[in-house]
Amino acid sequence: MNKFKLSKSQVVQIGATVVTSLVALAPVAFAQFQLPYSGNTNLPNDSSLSGLIMRIINIALGVAGLVAVLFLIIGGFRYITAAGNEETAEQAKKIIINAIIGVVVIILSFVIVRVISNALIANQA
Repeated sequence: MNKFKLSKSQVVQIGATVVTSLVALAPVAFAQFQLPYSGNTNLPNDSSLSGLIMRIINIALGVAGLVAVLFLIIGGFRYITAAGNEETAEQAKKIIINAIIGVVVIILSFVIVRVISNALIANQA
């Protein structure tokens, strides 16, 4: 069975492409959301319990996203500085793969929370 192996430069290129894509697509993904103080939001009132819960969930997902991207950067740095040490390179690959999985899970979590909150808001109105 052939193992699929990537060179260090290929992993760096893939990581850079993923990070660049996330940064480039973030404005497009968040373009549908209004600023909280613009007077026209889909979120419940900040004075309500549901508004507070949504704000806490959004902050927690944002912090989790930052941590996942930080781990992606740390894994890439460790992979680049492995200096031919296979054990260190494998550990760095695992960090990178787990960080990418984490970013995907966090993005999906954000989408699920947004869909559920919009459905609940539509049912209340």
